[in-house]
Amino acid sequence: MLVVVGLGAGAAEDGYLVRAVFDNAAFVVPGEDVKIAGAKVGVVTSMDVTADKKAAVTLLIEDPRFAPFRADATCTIRPQSLIGEKFVECDPGTSKRSELARIARGDGEGEHLLALARTSSPVDLDLINNILRRPYRERLSILLNELGTGVAGRGEDLEAVIRRANPALRETDRVLAILARQNRVLAKLATDSDRALVPLARARRQVTGFVRQANETAEATATRRDDIEGTIQRLPAFLAELDPLMQDLDTFATDATPVARDLNAAAPQVSRLVKQLGPFTEAATPSLVTLGRAAERGRPALIRTRPLLRDLGRFAADARPVSRNLDELTASLERTGGIERLMDLIFYSALSINGFDEIGHYLRAGLLVNLCTSYAIEPAGGCESNFTATRAVGSGTASAASSGSELRANLADDEASRARGSVPDPEGGLLGGVLGAGSTMESSPSAQRIRERDGQTPGRGGVDEPMLDYLLGGEE
Repeated sequence: MLVVVGLGAGAAEDGYLVRAVFDNAAFVVPGEDVKIAGAKVGVVTSMDVTADKKAAVTLLIEDPRFAPFRADATCTIRPQSLIGEKFVECDPGTSKRSELARIARGDGEGEHLLALARTSSPVDLDLINNILRRPYRERLSILLNELGTGVAGRGEDLEAVIRRANPALRETDRVLAILARQNRVLAKLATDSDRALVPLARARRQVTGFVRQANETAEATATRRDDIEGTIQRLPAFLAELDPLMQDLDTFATDATPVARDLNAAAPQVSRLVKQLGPFTEAATPSLVTLGRAAERGRPALIRTRPLLRDLGRFAADARPVSRNLDELTASLERTGGIERLMDLIFYSALSINGFDEIGHYLRAGLLVNLCTSYAIEPAGGCESNFTATRAVGSGTASAASSGSELRANLADDEASRARGSVPDPEGGLLGGVLGAGSTMESSPSAQRIRERDGQTPGRGGVDEPMLDYLLGGEE
């Protein structure tokens, strides 16, 4: 007998509606929970009775993450508490299957139909206990006796009822069908397991030791569970910091691939080089030992050179600007050919001031004879070119104006003497008057003043010495 305790109407519009058909929906009322894997995802909105006397329960799935239901979805009614409340537990199915069909018209129009074959209604334990009490057990005996007669020709229907009445049988049939399809795999598994167990049987002591060590490891791990828990808690932050490093390592590995490929190609040559270095290292060992001994003996000398090295370091630091300038100078001279031009200047200057004739070499020079040609260390009258404008001479003071007047007077005297013919021209007796006594130069007033001033010069012997001897060094 089918019992429907409550009927409801007015299903909510928001959400996914499923019309699930059950053999028995006793103690299920609108408002009860709909759960998936223990989490509430909706409620029972209404209940109805189908034309073939089955219970139709409308389920509102409020969580969109569990909608839509697929063709392999299942629902079952389970006890909510000890007082008889029930809830509906469902499995929405796998995404590989199609969605449940929508009811086009009639009862449950617009809802998605979950057929009777995909639902189950377990029998409560209190109902089973009730049939053990009198007079229910006598009535059950009568029913069972009459049941054989009533279902004698309806074995298939009885089998379908039994399967729907007990979900465990249905699931058992599914498991047996899967095992039947996998009989060859199971046979192979049995054979392979025998082969795998033979080595384990031979090494049972090692396996036993592994189990014992694993137990000890587990105990040691249990004693450090707080530290392990802290490590696991810090693991996400560590992984977040590790991610950029791994990305850099990935980039480095990608960039280093050609280098690794080249190293792989060069590996035989490198291996040959390493092998050939063996005799070389053996031959170099005595030299290295001797070098070590020399280093031990030379270490004190090197220590004593530290002050010198520090001085050299300071000198190098101080000489850096000079060295930089010298480097720039030499680079400029090399770039512009300055050394060659300087040598050309010296060469051509020497050629321009030296001559050569049939007698020998001679010097091209012009000798200037005036009031300022005599060497003097003190100011003298008539020549103030090498001194300041006003200097003390003897006991008196001569100004630049008086010196200029005296020079003009001397020049006037020379012009007058030249007009009288007493002053020789430069190509005649002038050179002789300059080079020695006895020339007509002596009659020139300016020459007399030069000789007088020349005689007053310290270190000179007298006024009769030739001026050229004085200029060239003379004789003491």
